[in-house]
Amino acid sequence: MSSNETPRGPVDSSRIPRYAGPATYARLPRLDEVGGTTDIAVVGVPFDTGVSYRPGARFGGNAIREASRLLRPYNPAQDASPFALAQVADAGDIAANPFNINEAVETIEAAADDLLGSGARMMTLGGDHTIALPLLRSVAKKHGPVALLHFDAHLDTWDTYFGAEYTHGTPFRRAVEEGILDTEALSHVGTRGPLYGKKDLTDDEKMGFGIVTSADIYRRGADEVADQLRQRIGDRPLYISIDIDCLDPAHAPGTGTPEAGGMTSRELLEILRGLASCNLVSADVVEVAPAYDHAEITAVAASHTAYELTTIMSRQIAAGRAAQQ
Repeated sequence: MSSNETPRGPVDSSRIPRYAGPATYARLPRLDEVGGTTDIAVVGVPFDTGVSYRPGARFGGNAIREASRLLRPYNPAQDASPFALAQVADAGDIAANPFNINEAVETIEAAADDLLGSGARMMTLGGDHTIALPLLRSVAKKHGPVALLHFDAHLDTWDTYFGAEYTHGTPFRRAVEEGILDTEALSHVGTRGPLYGKKDLTDDEKMGFGIVTSADIYRRGADEVADQLRQRIGDRPLYISIDIDCLDPAHAPGTGTPEAGGMTSRELLEILRGLASCNLVSADVVEVAPAYDHAEITAVAASHTAYELTTIMSRQIAAGRAAQQ
């Protein structure tokens, strides 16, 4: 979108009820309705072949879209109207082979290359956490090795499951091995629960990850945690990957591998708002499994999480355009 164009925003909910019409994310226009180019592409990846416990995250993207019908165009927490600052559009889904993980990873990477190559940033709705690897590969082609904030109950840096290298528990080990992450600026946030052994932690530390546990967030508070993360990231290009199981099951029951003792949705949103000055180049929200959800608790949390991330990107895009004028 050029600097003199007005973004096309969501459907007007004062004229058309929220429950009517296609469930695009936040009732935004489809990508083809804005000429096929956009500043931020919201894209689904309905893939969950990489899960190790409960399946169902393949339906997560559309559940998030349905829950996002209630989102409104002004974000008071960030004092911004994200859909007026930049063109945000729903790019539909990346269709990946559910029977071949290796092929699916290649398909997702190629589709991400196309979207990022058009100049868009990506807000991806998963899908299981396997998809983070091809997304990071694509982002690194554009920006070089990126800083990573990984919100999750789990480390996702294990080596293999049943001999498989590509699963939802291994993407960030693969990403470190492939050199697509900036190992000076890697952090897990919200981790907790039992591990296979202490070696999980020592291996993770060797890869360069810092850890902020859910207990750390409880004791230190969202503002202090956000400040620590900002200092670690600096001005590096940043990718944020959010497994919704970083939230406590009370706030996100609809997920594949729930762990007790997690963050509240309020804590997650406040930490993200505290990262508004970071150079966020793309993000994902994954592991929403609606079959285990009720009253859309998990999908609502995920839709608001994506909204905060989209707002951060929109503000930065608008600021960049203003600086060029």
